Amino acid sequence: MKFAVIVFPGSNCDKDAQYAVESLGHNCRLLWHKDTSLPKDVDCIILPGGFSYGDYLRSGAIARFSPIMEAVIKFAERGGLVIGICNGFQILLESGLLPGALMKNNSTKFICKRQKLNVANNSTAFTNKYKRNEEITLPIAHGDGNYYVSKDEYKKLKENNQILFTYSDNPNGSSFDIAGICNDKGNVAGMMPHPERAIEEILGGKDGAKVFTSIVKNFQGRV
Repeated sequence: MKFAVIVFPGSNCDKDAQYAVESLGHNCRLLWHKDTSLPKDVDCIILPGGFSYGDYLRSGAIARFSPIMEAVIKFAERGGLVIGICNGFQILLESGLLPGALMKNNSTKFICKRQKLNVANNSTAFTNKYKRNEEITLPIAHGDGNYYVSKDEYKKLKENNQILFTYSDNPNGSSFDIAGICNDKGNVAGMMPHPERAIEEILGGKDGAKVFTSIVKNFQGRV
């Protein structure tokens, strides 16, 4: 399987994401945000964490207009697999590929710690290697991780099984404890926790590896 990681000015988890998929035995390319097209043979796009464009204006709001995002949006609309992690999640929301918005943490402080989550849906392209309601631990590191959806939008997310992960003890004020979601087609996902920082015991745990092995399992089921 072939992955690609988009690098924006300010990305700081691009190499972590590349290392995560390569350590699991898959190819991965780094693509610059000024590129205007994707390699024809890429199977999954990762938008990594960091501080694209310094988080000026609003997190992800400028990166959404990077030249390569037009190709990423078309790739997603054709059913291609796309996952945004932390700042990547913010970019996907700003791009309109996922519903809702991200705001400052309720505390207004940057939070960096290990966080317990629950797997809300294990039947997606991004979570099929987990057990339903499995409790896992992943690192979080964000100042704008307070996910907001209205009650009506939440109802749609629930009805369409779009909620992937919820926080065990909501650290940032996110609506309905939501930590990660997917789109209604199930091929685009976003999450604030960092699975790429939890793929080896030396990193404190391997709970994040199943996000990537789930993507691979889903892809292999397609081909």
